Amino acid sequence: MTSIRAFRGEILSVARDPRDDPAAVRHEADGLLVVDDGIVIARGAYADLAARFGQVPTEALAGLIVPGFVDAHVHYPQMDHIASHGEQLLDWLERHIFPAEQAFAERAHADEVADAFLRELLRNGTTSALVFPTVHANSVDALFEAALARGMRIISGKVLMDLGPDGLADTPDSGRTETAELIARWHGRGRLGYAVTPRFALTSSDEQLRDAGALLAAHPEVLLHTHLAENVAECAAVAERFPEAQDYLDAYDRFGLVGARSVFAHGVHLSDRSCARLAQSGAGIAICPSSNLFLGSGFFNFGQADAHGFRTGLGSDIGAGTSFSMLHTAGLAYQAALARGDPVDPFRALYLATAGSAALLHIADRVGSLEVGAEADFAVLDCAATPLLARRTAGASLAERLFALQILGDDRAISRTYVMGDCAWDKAAGRGSLAV
Repeated sequence: MTSIRAFRGEILSVARDPRDDPAAVRHEADGLLVVDDGIVIARGAYADLAARFGQVPTEALAGLIVPGFVDAHVHYPQMDHIASHGEQLLDWLERHIFPAEQAFAERAHADEVADAFLRELLRNGTTSALVFPTVHANSVDALFEAALARGMRIISGKVLMDLGPDGLADTPDSGRTETAELIARWHGRGRLGYAVTPRFALTSSDEQLRDAGALLAAHPEVLLHTHLAENVAECAAVAERFPEAQDYLDAYDRFGLVGARSVFAHGVHLSDRSCARLAQSGAGIAICPSSNLFLGSGFFNFGQADAHGFRTGLGSDIGAGTSFSMLHTAGLAYQAALARGDPVDPFRALYLATAGSAALLHIADRVGSLEVGAEADFAVLDCAATPLLARRTAGASLAERLFALQILGDDRAISRTYVMGDCAWDKAAGRGSLAV
């Protein structure tokens, strides 16, 4: 029996940064997406492909079909503490987050939250993500087992923080040993990938930061995932801790943590030297406009990033971020950029939330574009999800509809989410076939 199936509808993707290549926007008003065993084997106008694939079972989808969103920075253990009131970054961590993460010492708790977290991603059209767990190895096991069962593309790695608070600290030896074991156990299984994950410069000793660099050197196929230059007080504390470093990024660079596969979250307060080094190394920034606003950290400087040309993507940064919706996050990116005088158009915002984040995570050959050969992860957007959206988008151009979805949309605008061509979330049914 053939595994080939097709989906007919309006298809939109932006596989390359339209700032550099306006032709990167690809749109079929009446398109056909043909999938075989989870992989896109054909895409184009229905009129051009109908004769060739006329006998293939075809599902008509009402709405705008876009690549599944790629969340380039999110914390799954923090989801139950989203919308926690008060304080900027360092105090917020001490008051709300560190106590919450201690509970992940219990595997049953980690399993329950991981299941809820992945369901929430799918409800919001997110099919791939780079995820912070906790310092506990079983928090990684719980997340990866749940993701493997759903066939999702998830990258994660045990948090390294030997200078963490009581109940939330490892040691250089345990961090090194557990990370190596987790890489061996999980990296490359199904659609899973590993990231060496020091929390940030202040929570790891020099010995542990050196170990992280050594792990990256020993496993060049994994990512480095950490935080960088998020908050003014944090930056000052890092400068005090590492007085010999030229800037925050250099504090990581001295331990071998800045390379082509390094993903740094935030980058709100970057020196030009850091920007040049990011570009030269191939590293990049996961921009997190929601959490940057919520914690009062500031606005990412899109103009500075564009001038230097380093990689960028978008992250929800749950739970300092206030929405799982990458549509909403894209809308906030527009507003954050505009606040600094560098507006982002809706097609570039879509790129950042899909192929841009995928490129940052080194998975753009697999997700984010819906091009032939890519994995068939996609979301179906409903421009009439709310009465206001319906009024705003009636008779509107493609750009206007997309922008309205980013500014007014959220999880309600996701009618369906597909993973490898299978429905993983159906708003009408309130569930998906993969929602185990």
